[in-house]
Amino acid sequence: MRVRELWVTDFRSYDSAHLVCPEGLCVIRGPNGVGKTNLLEAVGYLATLSSFRGAPGDALIRVGADAAVVRAEVESDGRAQLIEAELSRTGRNRVQVNRQRLRRTRDLLGTLRVSVFAPDDLELVKGGPGVRRGMLDDLLVSLHPRNDGVRAEWERALRQRNALLKQVGGRLDESAELTLGVWDDKAGAAGEELLALRTALVDRLAPAVQTAYRDLAGAGEVVRLEYRRSWQGGLGEALAASRRDDLRRGVTTVGLHRDELWVELDGLPARTHASQGEQRCLALSLRLAGHREVAADVGTPPVLLLDDVFSELDPTRCEALVASLPAGQAFLSTATALPPSVSPQAVVEVREGRLVETAR
Repeated sequence: MRVRELWVTDFRSYDSAHLVCPEGLCVIRGPNGVGKTNLLEAVGYLATLSSFRGAPGDALIRVGADAAVVRAEVESDGRAQLIEAELSRTGRNRVQVNRQRLRRTRDLLGTLRVSVFAPDDLELVKGGPGVRRGMLDDLLVSLHPRNDGVRAEWERALRQRNALLKQVGGRLDESAELTLGVWDDKAGAAGEELLALRTALVDRLAPAVQTAYRDLAGAGEVVRLEYRRSWQGGLGEALAASRRDDLRRGVTTVGLHRDELWVELDGLPARTHASQGEQRCLALSLRLAGHREVAADVGTPPVLLLDDVFSELDPTRCEALVASLPAGQAFLSTATALPPSVSPQAVVEVREGRLVETAR
């Protein structure tokens, strides 16, 4: 899987830009603030129709413009496809694949897969449980687009159940009690399905994360991953058992939205006991392990988006990361010198909103 060409119009800081992409590593270089990450974000947007920086759609449209357009010709299994996305400030966004308009985001998933490595990845270890749950669910969708439907069904059932709990204000009449029972059943079924997917994924990731950590850190610490759910027994029964407390609080208190991916280093919680260097290595290990699992399962590696990853690592770990990167296409943004072992196929300088290819 690779991106052959990328075009952006009125996207972030660019009024117009065009990039012919090599099959291997493309380095995007320039000072901070010139728009290097914006190009990686454009590639990521065409894979998921969302910003890996968590930005809303309006923020992706250049200031002063009414709409932005991102286009790419991608190749997968020898087949070329054209993905086009138009983001509108006032109307509905539009997405086309091979000139055919898509009605649902889910129909795009899998056309282009990406793995993102970014400075904010430190939150995968230091941040709250929601960050790690999101990582697991995103990986599940990369493994198979149908998993997006499983996630969406759980989230819909949870939203409806919470809305009803808030609406009744702690008092159930017969009709509301019946409706709550329906949402208990729906949330229970969808949640159990998503739980099975998450726990199986954690079982797969655990040895891969251990291997990646040893490669990056050059140390023998033991990494342990554990999926910890927030209830006992079946989810449907747990929701029914928590009904009184949920009515009092006006919110669902048990379920997958309260679960945790627990990360330990040498038997201690990595979130509170690992050094920042160890945490950064763990975060990179989680990303590398996920990338490798998707590549092994799908049969082709996702496109790597490496956003300023070298700025936070010492030279030894920079070299270890380069040695650990799997084969395939990668885009790397940097404001600093590259490690000596990095051999890009193309180097593109960002200068005053323009892309200039330089000597390789």
